[in-house]
Amino acid sequence: MAREHHLALNPHKTLFYRAVAGVLRVVSYLLFRPRVSGSSTIPEEGALLIAPTHRSNLDFAFSLFLCRRKIFFMAKQSLFDVPVLGRALVALGAFPVTRGAADRDAMKAAEEVLRAGHALLMFPEGTRSEGPDILPLHDGAMFIAARAGARVVPVGIAGSEIALAPGAKMVRPHRVDIVIGAPLEPPAGEPRPSRALVSAATKELQSSLNEVFHEARTRNARA
Repeated sequence: MAREHHLALNPHKTLFYRAVAGVLRVVSYLLFRPRVSGSSTIPEEGALLIAPTHRSNLDFAFSLFLCRRKIFFMAKQSLFDVPVLGRALVALGAFPVTRGAADRDAMKAAEEVLRAGHALLMFPEGTRSEGPDILPLHDGAMFIAARAGARVVPVGIAGSEIALAPGAKMVRPHRVDIVIGAPLEPPAGEPRPSRALVSAATKELQSSLNEVFHEARTRNARA
């Protein structure tokens, strides 16, 4: 698939989107019985960066349970080379990113999504992590939020690391708990926020993520 990122930015829930999303939702309900807490805190309109914890390759699928809005997200470039999968990803709101490189096209697409007033999912940890705590984050999520004036919503996802652990080849049915925190305001400054302001906002996001992740883990332990 070409790297023309604008092809992935259709904000409408097309018939194909509804079909693909519907199948994913049904399968997810059957396998993971996701429980969501805090959906009412997600703004129904305006630029929004959704920042979940990331412990499993399944995590992106749970964006379908967060709110009624269509949520855009990045996916690795190689997935778009698979004809059927690539088309399904585009329909769901995905656009390609090259892992391990400074992908300006993907960053430009991410900022474009937010500047258009849409919702974007971006894992602030950068890659899958392990353990009960959120380690220091990259500034990328807050940097993009600042440039686009987007609020940031922390989301804790627990149980997905058991349902599909790193390196596992088979999915294991297991309850997944999702806790959504209160939106954070992006750092502001003229003409743009300083690096210090962005770093401070990133630390605030890390603290919020720790809170929602610990709550999600506590709920999941009771499942």
